[in-house]
Amino acid sequence: MSSPHAVPIKTPEEVEKIRIAGRMAAEVLDMITEHVRPGVTTEELNSICHEHITVKQQATPAPLNYRGFPKSICTSLNHVVCHGIPGERVLKKKDIINIDVTVIKDGYHGDTSRMYYVGEPTVRGRRICDIARTSLEKGIEVVRPGVTLGDIGHAIQKYAEGENCSVVREYCGHGIGRLFHEEPQILHYGKPGEGLAIEAGMVFTIEPMINAGKRQVKLLGDDWTVVTKDRSLSAQWEHTVLVTDTGYELLTLSPQQS
Repeated sequence: MSSPHAVPIKTPEEVEKIRIAGRMAAEVLDMITEHVRPGVTTEELNSICHEHITVKQQATPAPLNYRGFPKSICTSLNHVVCHGIPGERVLKKKDIINIDVTVIKDGYHGDTSRMYYVGEPTVRGRRICDIARTSLEKGIEVVRPGVTLGDIGHAIQKYAEGENCSVVREYCGHGIGRLFHEEPQILHYGKPGEGLAIEAGMVFTIEPMINAGKRQVKLLGDDWTVVTKDRSLSAQWEHTVLVTDTGYELLTLSPQQS
């Protein structure tokens, strides 16, 4: 690479390793689905995922001890935007929760997250989850060589704001591979034609955080948990995306999704 800030282009061998790690991360999200129910604590969800990753997959949960993060997954409930730390919080009916999983296998990372309903969601809960998911899809649909990062961000922002929701700006998607976070940063807002033009072989996450209310967020005293300032609901979905010669490939599709 020409400089520390250059965006790495992955070799086919590297892409295959990220694909394997990505499918493992997706498999964890499939596996945990049946456990997301009222009465379960976020710590229990963390323990189940940790054992599955370390024992069954013979892999490593990337968040554990990453910059001091104390758990193996992130669990972000209701008005928590991202980086929620699993603990004693008991899931209740009508909660919505994002579970974010990153698996390291053979030295490469796969990163994905989904929203889950705890029992039957509220109308507002279902709506924000649906809008966040479509926001991710709008961003992914744009991906192909020559498109700019601003094009991706604009597609997400235009849709979310058109639904009277807001896009969190302090946190973004990122390049991924041997490192958990690489160049480029993938902002979920922007202007068409601005920013880096993407190239085949780049691998990055797209993971818009969409708030039902205003976009402002605050960091809690644990230095990890991010919440909406107005306590409105927030939702997020995430995929790891490969730029191909003709478009894109999602590297975090589970067997159930592909």
